[in-house]
Amino acid sequence: MAITALPPDTDVDIARVTEALAMITPRWNVRILLALSGPPLRYTELAAKVSWLQNGQLHPKLKSLCDAGLVERTEHTARHVTYGHTERGAALLPVLPMIVTWAEQHLETADNPLPAIEQIEDSLTLLTRRYSAAILWVLKSRQEASGRALARIVMPSSDWTNIYPPLRQLAADGLVDTEGIGQPYRLSAAGDGLGPVLGALSVWSAGQPLDRAAHHPVWGHPQAKPSPRPWTSSQSRLPPAVLPPVRTAGAVPVWHNRDLFSHATTARPKAAVPVGGPRR
Repeated sequence: MAITALPPDTDVDIARVTEALAMITPRWNVRILLALSGPPLRYTELAAKVSWLQNGQLHPKLKSLCDAGLVERTEHTARHVTYGHTERGAALLPVLPMIVTWAEQHLETADNPLPAIEQIEDSLTLLTRRYSAAILWVLKSRQEASGRALARIVMPSSDWTNIYPPLRQLAADGLVDTEGIGQPYRLSAAGDGLGPVLGALSVWSAGQPLDRAAHHPVWGHPQAKPSPRPWTSSQSRLPPAVLPPVRTAGAVPVWHNRDLFSHATTARPKAAVPVGGPRR
């Protein structure tokens, strides 16, 4: 069933990415996935790594991740059950450093550095707002579009004025620019910089290797192969030695629970930022 007036292949692409974001954005999901890096863990071992979760919170989170196909529950005996990444879950992990790289460039300021895990959560909050993915896709494809044109494409069955709340939110989040009322909308530098992230999420959700992201018809750069950007603003927080490379066939990245949790000083981590955007 079409959700936009875009071509069917593009519509399916956006729907897959939206679904992928819905799997990982809920509170604590990324932290649980990172805690499961390495060998499979028993429930008590995992609970010790995510000790900020209150009694009864971890089990439903694990169930939702298992239902999403990112985590696998293995029952060795009636009293020995372990949890670990599925192959699909492990393939998602290399996308997370891409999100941090984008957040460091477009969200973080020198006087307010954040641990990488919070950068990931903040960034995912921006991307999962309703209609965000579709609007970003259209603006990337068309370079600019009026609000009415965006409405016809993104929400063809709704009143066209309904496009303005998500557009205003994307502008407040710094992903979309406009010169004023009645003027066309276009991607900001931050919105355009999401290309590697959205391209990687697209190919991952389609079950393709992440190196195919460079050939994505909207977000890819098939004529240019950019060199990796050094993480200059937080080298001490996430040393290059612990960064997982983009996954290739047969390679399974290993993440450690500590890798993205620098600057954490409280027992209970901060939640992702509320609506309004983490403009720092």
